[in-house]
Amino acid sequence: MTAVALRPAAEDDAGLEYVAALLDAEGLPVSDLHESPATFYVARVDGDRAGAGGIETYGTDALLRSVVVEPDSRGQGVGDALCAALEDRARKRGVEDVYLLTTIPAFFAARGYEWTDREAAPPAVRATGEFESLCPDAAVAMWRSL
Repeated sequence: MTAVALRPAAEDDAGLEYVAALLDAEGLPVSDLHESPATFYVARVDGDRAGAGGIETYGTDALLRSVVVEPDSRGQGVGDALCAALEDRARKRGVEDVYLLTTIPAFFAARGYEWTDREAAPPAVRATGEFESLCPDAAVAMWRSL
């Protein structure tokens, strides 16, 4: 697995702007980026930005969101390492179950996530902008117990 260093986006040089540009380039929602309760992180490999992702916590539940890897860093384990680091941060906050919406379910299934109905997510997660309106109906709901 690639060694990935995470920094909160707000502390990173132009971190949230980088996250927004990366998400926008991949067609992922950015309209709630500054209002979201998520903590966004910038992933770095050997000092270079390699991707980003966020985690929103709601008691013992969390929403993993906006995980994206730079095109030239794909296939090197960055996405896996980024998810592992975000899940570890959630676990340390007392999170037991993580939910997400994705258009690349095979990647998350390989990480132990299982398909679920959107309605099966806890109310706080279903009430997020991601679940209510930002992610298309084609996005698959998945969850995993930590």
